[in-house]
Parts: sequence; structure tokens; C-alpha cells
Amino acid sequence: MKNKTLWIILGIVAVVLVWGIGAYNGLVNKEEAVSEAWANVETVYQRRADLIPNLVSTVKGYAAHESETLEAVTAARAKSTSINVDPTTATPEQMNEWFEAQDAVGSALGRLIAISESYPELKANQNFLELQKQLEGTENRISTERRKYNEKVKAFNVSIRRFPTSLIAGMFGFEKMAMFEAQEGSDVAPVVEF
Repeated sequence: MKNKTLWIILGIVAVVLVWGIGAYNGLVNKEEAVSEAWANVETVYQRRADLIPNLVSTVKGYAAHESETLEAVTAARAKSTSINVDPTTATPEQMNEWFEAQDAVGSALGRLIAISESYPELKANQNFLELQKQLEGTENRISTERRKYNEKVKAFNVSIRRFPTSLIAGMFGFEKMAMFEAQEGSDVAPVVEF
């Protein structure tokens, strides 16, 4: 009788141990998936940052007196590439700072593209057109990678909150990760004036 009880207890312990190992490994896999998705986000933002000097140089040749806009693009790019974030340890504030820096680049680029309307020769320049096309494609990739990142973060965050996996998450310090969120005011359509 004692032997049978001992085997039952050992069996229960073994099942709990195997489950715990599986739950831990599942959380590690999801955390790594988030890190991979973040690396993809950073890659497309870096692609955009790499296109900016070429775009600025092209515009500079045609619109030298637009130095304020060119400097704003360069400054925004410099700031955005100087901020490094680890999504597994970043606070929501750190993520927002990174997001805001990236949004500032987008706004500055929008102004840069808008000034091209004043320069017909620039709009016809093949190099400018190709850079603009690459930039549009990169913006689409950014949107796609941000969405994929959010999907991975959601899967991870749900996993660490569900019982009983939440017990393993709490024991090993897995914490909720920040997602990309719409910036304040993005729900209001911009005013376009001619």
C-alpha cells in the first residue's frame, strides 16, 4: 500500500515537472519570437534610415534653400537611430520614446516629399522617383512588421497571464511586454490645405 502511494506521488510529481518544463520552454519560445519580430521591426526602420541620406542628397541638389526641412529630416533620423530598445525589458515609456522618434522621422520625411511638389525637375528625377518608391515600400514593410510584432507580443502576454502557466511565468520573472500602439491624435484625420 505504501509502495503504491509512493508511486502515485512520484507519478504526480513527474507529470507536474514535465508540465512545468514544457510551460517554461513554451514561454521562452514565445519570448524569442517577440525578440525576432522586434529585430524585423528594427530592420525595416533601419532600411528607412539608410534611404534618408540618399533622399536628402537628391533633394538638396534641387532645393538647396529648403535647408530647414533637410536639417529636420537629418536630425530626426539621428535621434531615431540613437535610441535602442530591448522589448523584453523595455518599459512602456521607453517604447513610447522609441515610437515617437520613429514617428518624427515619418513626419519629417512627409514634409521632405511635400516640398518636391514645388520642384518639377526634382519630381522628374529618376533617382528621386526610385528613392520615393523604395521609401513607400519600406513604409508598407514597417506597417507589416509592426503588426507581426504585436501578434507575437499578444501571444506572449496572453501566455504569461493564463493559469496555470502564469505560475511558471511568475516564478521565472516573465513580464508583460509593450505593444505598438497608435500615437495620441492619430485618430484624427490631418487637415490638408492648398
